[in-house]
Amino acid sequence: MQRALDAIERAGNRLPDPAVLFLLLLAVVWALSWALSGISFEVIDPRTGAPIVVRNQLAGVAQARFYAEMVTTFVNFHPLGVVLVAMLGIGVAEHTGFINAALRAMLAVTARRLLTPMVITVGIVSHTAVDAGYVIVIPLGAVIYLAAGRHPLAGIAAAFAGVSGGFSANFVPSSLDPLLQGLSQAGAHLIDPGVVLNPLNNYFFTTLSSPLIIGLGWFITDRIIEPRLARTAVDGDLSDQPTMEALKPEERRGLRLALVSMLLGFAALAATAWPGGSAWRGGDGTLTAGDAPLMRSIVPLIFLLFLLPGVVYGYASGSVKTSRDVIQGMSKAMSSMGYYLVIAFCISQFIAAFNHSNLGALLALEGAALLQALAVPAGVTIVGIVLLAGFINLFVGSASAKWALLAPIFVPMLMALGISPDLTQAAYRIGDSTTNIVTPLMPYFPLVVVFCRRYVRGTGIGTLVAMMLPYSVTFIVAWSAFLLAYWGLGIPLGLQSSYTYP
Repeated sequence: MQRALDAIERAGNRLPDPAVLFLLLLAVVWALSWALSGISFEVIDPRTGAPIVVRNQLAGVAQARFYAEMVTTFVNFHPLGVVLVAMLGIGVAEHTGFINAALRAMLAVTARRLLTPMVITVGIVSHTAVDAGYVIVIPLGAVIYLAAGRHPLAGIAAAFAGVSGGFSANFVPSSLDPLLQGLSQAGAHLIDPGVVLNPLNNYFFTTLSSPLIIGLGWFITDRIIEPRLARTAVDGDLSDQPTMEALKPEERRGLRLALVSMLLGFAALAATAWPGGSAWRGGDGTLTAGDAPLMRSIVPLIFLLFLLPGVVYGYASGSVKTSRDVIQGMSKAMSSMGYYLVIAFCISQFIAAFNHSNLGALLALEGAALLQALAVPAGVTIVGIVLLAGFINLFVGSASAKWALLAPIFVPMLMALGISPDLTQAAYRIGDSTTNIVTPLMPYFPLVVVFCRRYVRGTGIGTLVAMMLPYSVTFIVAWSAFLLAYWGLGIPLGLQSSYTYP
């Protein structure tokens, strides 16, 4: 296994720089869209009800739109704002020493051997805050491991496995649950308009999947990844990294006041969100709806809930003298994001062209048509959906975009075989979750490469893929087997869920 992973790492690191790679992929999309634009495909696009059409991105109209929208495409690239706004608050908390002191206090009472399951668990739960785990949990995983005398890339691997690989193993409901349920219900209505699915129709399954992912991630990190990383030298700038030395009196005082300010911030948020008529609630009166202001404000709230204790800690401990020190922390955080900005520009242009071309939709629909044509037994079909979703996820990162294409095909198809939409959706969630961590086309993948380069300067795409591949393969095999066993035992998938239709 180690030799195979080494070979994957070497091959991956021979690829061009990630920014150049995405520009090359953009050229590939242009060429493929031109070559396939004149071909008539028989598969039906569920979004339009007409046969899928590949749009030529080298046509004059498409090229004019590409250049006219280039700036808008970059500025509206979703991960960009998430990363930069969150990093402003986190940068202050790091610069003043608040995060340093908090980690040292935590490590003083946490057993070294329990760091891995703790980091993975926090990564899984972070989905409640949408994409916050990518910009908070993953870099903190490296800091925690380094402070405990372990390899920082192992901390990044464990956190990435929880945040992205365990995307659908969350025991805390998130906005993804009603989003997928709505698409599954719409697909079911193609056969039976009377079908009503509960937004938590997979909740029991995802909850019981958490121990599975945490246990597998713990074993892989400590027994496979960290021993392999022992040969990788840490050569980054570690001057501002925490150590295990005891907190000084002024640091202890600053930490207490900072944590109190953070708790007061949470209390103020809870007090304003609790009333039934709160402005934080969505149109349906809930706090977790996709359109709820609370869900849409997660990143700004993270900014404030790191900025406030960071500033309080700085003034209380003496690490901050004037407001200029606070601004310096923000500036330092932004300067570390320069390389990511370049990658974000390139990947945003590629994704825009890929989406406009319809190549991703063609790939998903042709794959679904192939699986449908095979007409294999129900259990094999469920595993096939897991594998197909995982394969398509290598090219189309959005969970909702993929399911919007696949649900109108898979849900009615399996209903005709007597399989409920709840089970079909659970299978899709496994495939969608497990391959996030090995595809460079996932929007946050380049950001994780940037985090790795803080500690190992020679980190490339191959390094990260080789590091995460054992998680991905193990998760998809074990989780699929777990679903089949879960199905065989007849344990409810979630609220008001079923395995059979009708």
